[in-house]
Amino acid sequence: MEQEQVKKTICMWCHNHCEVDVHVKDGRLIGVEADMSRRGREDLARVVKSCPRVIHATEWFHNPDRLNYPLKRAGERGEGKWQQISWEQALDEIAEKLREIKGKYGAEAIASSSGTGRTHDEYRTRFFSLLGSPNNIGQGHICFGPSQAVSSVVFGGNWYGSGRKSKCIIIWGANPSQAARRPWLTFLESKEAGAKLIVIDPRRTAPAERADIWLQIKPGTDCALAMAMINTIITEGLYDKEFVDKWCYGFDKLTERAKEYSPEKVAEITWIPADKIREVARMYATERPGVIYHLMGMEQLPNSIEALHARYILPVITGNLDVRGGEPIRRRHPVILNGYDVELTHLMPPEQKAKQIGTDKFKLLSFPGYDLIMENTKKVGLTYMRAHSCFAHAPSVYEAMITGKPYPVKAMITMSSNPMITQANTKHVYKALKSLDLYVVMDFWMTSSAEIADYVLPAASWLERPAMFTFDDASPVVEVGEAALPHQIEGQYDRRRDYDLWRGLGIRLGQEEYWPWETLENAFDYRLEPLGYTLEEFIREKGGLDYPPLGEKMYEKTGFGTPTGKVELYSTILEKLGYDPLPRYEEPVESPANTEMAKEYPLILITGCRHLPFYHSEHRDIEALRKMHPDPLAQINPGTASELGISDGDWVWIETPRGRVRQKCQYFDGIDPRVVSAQHGWWFPELPGEEPWLHGVWESNINVVTSDKPEHCNKISGGWPLRTTMCKVYKVKKY
Repeated sequence: MEQEQVKKTICMWCHNHCEVDVHVKDGRLIGVEADMSRRGREDLARVVKSCPRVIHATEWFHNPDRLNYPLKRAGERGEGKWQQISWEQALDEIAEKLREIKGKYGAEAIASSSGTGRTHDEYRTRFFSLLGSPNNIGQGHICFGPSQAVSSVVFGGNWYGSGRKSKCIIIWGANPSQAARRPWLTFLESKEAGAKLIVIDPRRTAPAERADIWLQIKPGTDCALAMAMINTIITEGLYDKEFVDKWCYGFDKLTERAKEYSPEKVAEITWIPADKIREVARMYATERPGVIYHLMGMEQLPNSIEALHARYILPVITGNLDVRGGEPIRRRHPVILNGYDVELTHLMPPEQKAKQIGTDKFKLLSFPGYDLIMENTKKVGLTYMRAHSCFAHAPSVYEAMITGKPYPVKAMITMSSNPMITQANTKHVYKALKSLDLYVVMDFWMTSSAEIADYVLPAASWLERPAMFTFDDASPVVEVGEAALPHQIEGQYDRRRDYDLWRGLGIRLGQEEYWPWETLENAFDYRLEPLGYTLEEFIREKGGLDYPPLGEKMYEKTGFGTPTGKVELYSTILEKLGYDPLPRYEEPVESPANTEMAKEYPLILITGCRHLPFYHSEHRDIEALRKMHPDPLAQINPGTASELGISDGDWVWIETPRGRVRQKCQYFDGIDPRVVSAQHGWWFPELPGEEPWLHGVWESNINVVTSDKPEHCNKISGGWPLRTTMCKVYKVKKY
C-alpha cells in the first residue's frame, strides 16, 4: 500500500486560482485543502474550506460519468451512438479532415470555441495562429475581454485592484460573495478596517447588505451613472488637478461630454435619486485611495464598452490609478515568457487576420483593435493583452456556419465549453453546429454540445495537469503547480491535456518545428528557463511562486502605453477605429422605452450571475451539488409575482420574442418589481442525451431566450446583452 502523497497545485474550478494541497493515496484522490505554505493567508483557508466544489472534489474526480476514452460518432449526429477509439486514431482522422477542409475552403473555414479561460488557452491560439485561422471564438466579448481592451485603450494596461489598503471600495455589477470569494474576504477585511463600501447592483446581494450605500440601478444604465459621477467630480472640483494636467489627454473634451449627464437627468435614466449619485461620487473622490471592482454585470450590457470607458476614467481623474490601495496597472513578469509570448499571433499572415469574421462591424475586440493596442502597450512594457481579447465575433461565426457568408465555416473544435448552454440564442447555435462538416468536442463530460459532435475527446482536469500563470493581484507574478494525479491509467482511462490535442494536431499538420516540447511539463520548463529552474525545481525550491517587486507610479518613468503616452480620456484608438472617442449612454434596443415591446414584454430580464455551488454550466453532474441546488431559480419581486398569480416555488415560463423556458419562482424583495433575475447554465445530465432531449437543453436554459442579433450587440465590441432583455413571466399550468 502506498503512503499518502501531497501534491501542490492550483485549483481551476473558478478564477480564484486557490493554491491547494491535493492528497493522493493508492492512485486515488483523498481530498483537497488550502496550501498555507505558499501565501499563508487565512482567507485562502476560509475559501477552500467553504468551497462546495472542493468539498466534493473526490466525487467529481471519481465520478463514473467522466469521459475516459476518445469516442467517434457511429450513427447520425445526435443519435447517441458512439464507438470507442484510440487517441492516435482520433488525432489522425481529425487532422486529415482539417487538412481537407483547409485545402478546399481555406484555414479560415476552421473555427474553435472555448470556455472561460481556465485551460492553457495560449496553446490553442498557437495552433490556430500557425494554421492560419483567425476564427477563435468564446466568451471573450462578454467576459474580461471588454475590460482588457478598454483599460488598454485608456491607459495601456489592465487593472486588478485587490481592495487591500483601500479606503473606499465600489463593487459594481458584481457579487464576489458568490463569484470570487477571495476578493470578497479582502473587501470585508478592508471594511472592518474602516473602508467605505459602495455597491451598485439591481439586486440586493450579500455585498449590498453590507454596503454603506447601495445603488439599485436600472439594468443597462451603468454608463449614464458613471458619467453623472464624472460630472459631479469635475463640477465640484474633486478631481486630481495635478495628475490630470500632466498625464491626461482630452480632459477638456470629457468635461464638455460630462455636462450632458447631470445627476438630475441621470436619475430619470437609472432609477437612482440625484442626491445619491452625488453622495457616491463625493465619497469615492474624497475617500482615497479607492478601488472599483466589477465583473460581468458591466461587461454584458449593450452599452458595455461605453460604460467601461467611463468606469476607467473614474480612477484616473481621482488619483486612484497605479497607487497602493487603488487600481495598479498590471505589468509583465520581467523575465519569464507569458501567455502572449507563446501564442504566436504575429506569425499569422495579415491577409488571414483580415478574414476574421465580425471585423467589419466590431473592431475593438478583433485584430484591428488588438494590433493597435499591442503596438503601444508592448513598447512601454506596462502590460500585455492576450489573444483572448481578439476573438472573432461568435454570433457572426455561427451565422457563417449556417449561411456560408461571408464565407463557409465548415469545422469547429470546442474546448472545455458547452456552447449549447453558454452561448446566447441557443436555437441559432444548434442550427449552426448541426450544419458543420466536422465538429470536435474535448470535455470532462458528455455535454449537450458533445452529443451532437463527430468526435468527443476526454479532457484531463486541473488535477491531472500542471498549471502556470504569469499574473495575479496585478503583480508580475509567476505561479505554478504540479499535476496531482495521472491522466492515463491503463485499463481505467486515457485523458489528455488540451496541450496534447493542439500539439498532436499541429505535428500532423506540418507545425513540428513549433512544438518541440513533448509534454506540457516540458513547455513550462522552457518558459521557466530564464529564471534558471525547471517546473519541478521551481515548485520544490521556490514554493511555486515568484513575486518581483511591484513599484507604484511606474508611468513616471515609462509613460502610458497609448498613442499619446498619456491616459487617454479621449481615446485616439477608438477614434481611429471609427468610434466615439468618449463615453456616451444609449438606450438598449430592447427597453421599457420601446413602448410597443413593453406592452407584450413588460419586465427586464437579467441573467449571467454566477451562483454557488455551480460555476456557469459546470458541476450539474455532481449529485451532492445538485442536492444542494436541485432547480433553476428565477428571482421575482413578491408584489409582481402576486399580481401575476404566481406563488413562491411555482414553476414559471420566462418568455421573450425568441422563445420560452421554465424555472422555479423564488420570491425576492431585493429586486425591483420591474426586473426578473434568472439563473443561467442549466442543463440536466440525467435526462437522455440523444435528440431531441440533449440533456434538457431546451428546458431551463435561459440562453434559449437571449439574443445575439448584431443590432442588439455592443456596436464597438459586438458583445451580446445578457442584462437588458425584455420578457414576460407567467405560471406553468401544465407541462
